[in-house]
Amino acid sequence: MHELGRPGRVLKNAWFFLCCSLGALAWRLFLVLRFPAVVDDSRLYSDIAKNWLQHGIYGITNSGVIVPTLSRLPGYPAFLAAIFAIFGAENFRAVLLIQVFFDFATCFLIADMARRLFSERAAKAAFLLAALCPFLANYAAAALTETLEIFFTALALDLALRGLGIGGDASRPMLLWLGCGLSVGAGILLRPDGGILLAAIGAYLLFLLVRALRPNAAHRQTPTLQPRRIITAGIVVAIAALAPLIPWTLRNLHTLHRFEPLAPRYATDSDEMVMSGFNRWTKTWIIDYVSVQEIYWPVPGSQMDFTKLPNRAFDSPAQREKTSDLFEEYNANSNMTPELDALFGDLAAERIHAAPLRYYVWLPALRISDMWLRPRTELFPSDPRWWEFNDDPRWLMVSLTFGVINLAYVAMALAGLIRAREFYGIGLLVVFVLLRSAFLGTLENPEPRYTLECYPALIILASTVIHRRA
Repeated sequence: MHELGRPGRVLKNAWFFLCCSLGALAWRLFLVLRFPAVVDDSRLYSDIAKNWLQHGIYGITNSGVIVPTLSRLPGYPAFLAAIFAIFGAENFRAVLLIQVFFDFATCFLIADMARRLFSERAAKAAFLLAALCPFLANYAAAALTETLEIFFTALALDLALRGLGIGGDASRPMLLWLGCGLSVGAGILLRPDGGILLAAIGAYLLFLLVRALRPNAAHRQTPTLQPRRIITAGIVVAIAALAPLIPWTLRNLHTLHRFEPLAPRYATDSDEMVMSGFNRWTKTWIIDYVSVQEIYWPVPGSQMDFTKLPNRAFDSPAQREKTSDLFEEYNANSNMTPELDALFGDLAAERIHAAPLRYYVWLPALRISDMWLRPRTELFPSDPRWWEFNDDPRWLMVSLTFGVINLAYVAMALAGLIRAREFYGIGLLVVFVLLRSAFLGTLENPEPRYTLECYPALIILASTVIHRRA
């Protein structure tokens, strides 16, 4: 009876994945056609790609002159250059359509990980959650690094689980670990914070190594968990992930005479000023994306509105007046001079000295919370101050709906984690989410898109809720 019933189950599963796939593609194509997002960063990447493709110079156009740059890693410009070479320069429609298929492939990788960790039923749930996820789909329609970064994150995690023998014996495990490392390397070439995944995999392999070396762990060892194989896997992943950075590092040394294996902390070139004082001051009060848009991004070059500062930006009336004077000095010509930046740095030092726990603990925790829980509507015309309820009713409803959906995904993932009975495999996902979240708390600009790389792990954990109920 089991064998007779299997073809029917296979056919039922095929229909499920086919219907979900059609829905996923339709949803993403709608966003590409109706709400394509080509933002300032997109045009910067495009400029680098065109100069690289047409003139052989990895640089930006400055007053008609192409200037070599190291402000952006070469992963996304290379992706754009390849598409522009085939479909024409600045053909962002082609870029977004190809990103749709990368995002679609991510759905299958998420489903495969859920199957390996839990069951076929969990895989179907994970595929459905990924296919209909408005946040993944939204960024597939944006000419930014997120979709490719999420794809390579999911690919690396999937290959790591296969290398650990989860969901079946790993055939040729070192080849799987090599692929895992190369996927991590691709993610790093897209964004420097892709290295967090390498740290997470290394930390989890170290945990497995320590567990395997314990005297009472001998009975738990399998060929894929023997200490020698764990050490070899870690070495293979590290070398494969870091090797692609060698040409980029050598290029920066040769062309710009700088040792820069990634990209500068603030994506600045050699001739650009690093506003360390101003950036540090913003970290003494900033916790939400609204402040990023209204205060952090406009500097330098645009006016700052002092009235947009929240009350937590001041510790006293005297400090409020001092901050107002600094804003007035900056707004005189919208230029951040070294002297003015130093004054912001002094103000930051004063605030940090007065409340070190606020700076090092509470504000980072609030920034992490904002990135995880905020409605992810930054690519839409929605008012970022959605809680004031003065937006167009249609976009206010979009913000509220997206906020509820995001909360549902996070809540389901937390419930799934609580219900999970086995740490093996899931631990890798948890370590990655925790490490990335901790890193994001150190940033001055809490943008919700920075947590999207964690969404494959989030969706897999959320699928366990449906799996357990079944």
